[in-house]
Amino acid sequence: MELSTPQIGRKIRRIRELRGIKQEVLAAELGLSQSAVADMEHSDTIDPDRLQKVADVLGVTPEAIKSFSEEALVFHIQNMHDQATAYAYNFQCTFNPLDKVVELYERLLESEKEKAMLATVKNKGK
Repeated sequence: MELSTPQIGRKIRRIRELRGIKQEVLAAELGLSQSAVADMEHSDTIDPDRLQKVADVLGVTPEAIKSFSEEALVFHIQNMHDQATAYAYNFQCTFNPLDKVVELYERLLESEKEKAMLATVKNKGK
């Protein structure tokens, strides 16, 4: 039975990136191809056994992946200096600027990949 958690793949990808683990490394550790990991990182469902294996490789718990929130992470980092006040705030953000930055970066990266591919095809035609 697959576990369905909204954006579970995106959460896995963000935790992987924050931990500094490349997709190829995660794939090798899981015994998967890089494309299988890419597919997993774009999915909203994951098998509980696979989630446990991913969590082990990333050094977190499956629950940490399921409940991962960049807003909470940023809030925690901003308030680490005073843990007493960190939990006193009622943090309800409806818009995350980091999501927009990540989205723009991903679009820019995709655009650059397309340019490189077109340049390669163009050079082969000469």
